[in-house]
Amino acid sequence: MTTTPPSPLALVDLFASALHVGPGGVVRAGERRMADGASDAWQVAAFHAESDADVHADHWETHPEADEAVCCLTGGVRLHLGSVRPGGPEDTVLLRPGTAVIVPRGRRHRLELDAPSDLMSITLRAGTRLERRTAPDEGSTRH
Repeated sequence: MTTTPPSPLALVDLFASALHVGPGGVVRAGERRMADGASDAWQVAAFHAESDADVHADHWETHPEADEAVCCLTGGVRLHLGSVRPGGPEDTVLLRPGTAVIVPRGRRHRLELDAPSDLMSITLRAGTRLERRTAPDEGSTRH
């Protein structure tokens, strides 16, 4: 009887690629897709951010197909959530190391750094949209 040796486990650099969790629980490493994802796979992505430019602070992001978990691993970040009603206040959540917030499906959000940070996001990228922020929002509420 011949046995096939198990395939070697692949080490994945989460700061260079992402994990894609597809139908049936299949997990694969692949390219990080931060917008316009067409796949039905969930993406787990970690990234290091040194400045607001690294987290597209000047853009609102929206995931129409699923909630998103935004996790702060190191550093500190402010997650701004767009108003739920026209003209209403923006909400701001302060994330510190070891904390996360779940952004509801379809809710506009953006990040601003308080310090260089390691972050992780978990979401279904399908339909993700980025929209340039045209003016500072007023009436922020901090949590």
